[in-house]
Amino acid sequence: MARILGVDLPRSKAIGIALQYIYGVGPKVCKEVLQKCSIDFSLSSNDLSEEHIQKLRDALSEYKVEGDLRREIA
Repeated sequence: MARILGVDLPRSKAIGIALQYIYGVGPKVCKEVLQKCSIDFSLSSNDLSEEHIQKLRDALSEYKVEGDLRREIA
């Protein structure tokens, strides 16, 4: 199971859907991140390698998501 920004991504879902479980990541941000990382939208979250996960972490660090976004809204 992949863990990105403190969120466990669901298993057996397309990564394009699984990334949207992260607070602040919607369809638009998800598509931008996957294109930047050169990862196929339909790749299963089970099939992510450590290299893919690190690329996703780096790409998502440029956006205000999860903890930072929750604190700002609160």
